[in-house]
Amino acid sequence: MIRKLPILFCGVALGAVVTIAATQPLALMGGANAAVTDTYKQLNLFGDVFERVRTDYVEQPDDSKLIEAAINGMLSSLDPHSSYMDAKSFQDMQVQTKGEFGGLGIEVTMEDNVLKVVSPIDDSPASKAGVLAGDVITALDGEAIQGMTLQQAVDKMRGAVNSPITLKIQRGKDKPFDVKIVRDVIKVKSVRSKKIGDDIGYIRITQFTEQTFDGLKKSLDSLSKDIGQDKIKGYVVDLRNNPGGLLDQAIEVSDAFLERGEIVSTRGRSPDDIQRFTARAGDLTNGKPVIVLVNGGSASASEIVAGALQDHKRATILGTRSFGKGSVQTIIPLQGNGALRLTTARYYTPSGRSIQAKGIEPEIVVQENVPADLQGKDQTKGEAGLKGHLESSDKAEEGGSSAYVPAEEKDDTQLNAAIALLRGTQKSAFFPPNPKMAIPN
Repeated sequence: MIRKLPILFCGVALGAVVTIAATQPLALMGGANAAVTDTYKQLNLFGDVFERVRTDYVEQPDDSKLIEAAINGMLSSLDPHSSYMDAKSFQDMQVQTKGEFGGLGIEVTMEDNVLKVVSPIDDSPASKAGVLAGDVITALDGEAIQGMTLQQAVDKMRGAVNSPITLKIQRGKDKPFDVKIVRDVIKVKSVRSKKIGDDIGYIRITQFTEQTFDGLKKSLDSLSKDIGQDKIKGYVVDLRNNPGGLLDQAIEVSDAFLERGEIVSTRGRSPDDIQRFTARAGDLTNGKPVIVLVNGGSASASEIVAGALQDHKRATILGTRSFGKGSVQTIIPLQGNGALRLTTARYYTPSGRSIQAKGIEPEIVVQENVPADLQGKDQTKGEAGLKGHLESSDKAEEGGSSAYVPAEEKDDTQLNAAIALLRGTQKSAFFPPNPKMAIPN
């Protein structure tokens, strides 16, 4: 089931000399040459400004920092997910996708020039300190976030193991407060599982790293052994507050529940630039019922899995609308050991849906009972709320979606609704899903 793919992210953060090879055939004079000439003029303009800053700025600037800032400005003007990574950041990203890295254990994004928490990683220092999805971080060790790039903020949050950092947090309209967190080695166990009672398998996927599919397979094998294949009434796959990760792992996880059919397609700028990924025979659950939990913090790779299982009527989706990140980023290594994270394609569910700036709508909408002090603060704006997001082919969903998940299972309305459906104590027209309504394979 393993596919070899380039490093592609479906995720919810240089010095370079640009050369243009203008080797156009003679027949392509006129419009094409005019476009190239205009591009050269713009590059000359950049060179003029760069040289003026170098020679006339009140203090001696750092040339490499000037160029890096120019690159970051260019990329940030494209969409919220394209960015430049210097050598250190690139190395950190490679370590993180392997499932182990140093820091606080927090997923963040830059939104309206403020640092916003997408979700804390389970059992991380940030999670244990009470940091919540939707929190806004306004300062790090007393230094204001305003003026920092996303990467600068992330670099400042990382540091030596056992060293402390103080985050100033704004939660809704409450007065900002400080949270002191001690950095640690974050070992991300991306898949956790347990049996609920003696008849239901629960699988929590926190993000999509290189270890995710292997972790899922081990969890399914373990649950089947612990409960007994003939006794399992079904599985709950919890993707809530999962910010995404590697595309190939989203494909493998989807494939684990499907016998056949398309999982996802990616489409770039060119009409011919289409890739389709299909399932191979072998449902690792042997056709047992599946309910997938999503919420406003479920993004990108999580939405690929939810969308594939939804379109094939293999699972019922329960919870609140997902984040709506329907784009794919390619990691392109550059000279100097840095890398470019560039949005290169949109992805589409098996039925041809783009969920960009829309999200996955659950068949069964279940809201959590949000504590009074968190009401209104549990909402994520989603992709549609990010400045400069790629446009959706349909109307974007501007409203927020809840990303609150209770700490205790007894208080978890969404999980308990899934359990009741699997045990038959609660009924719904959407569960089990009707295979005859699935897209043609």
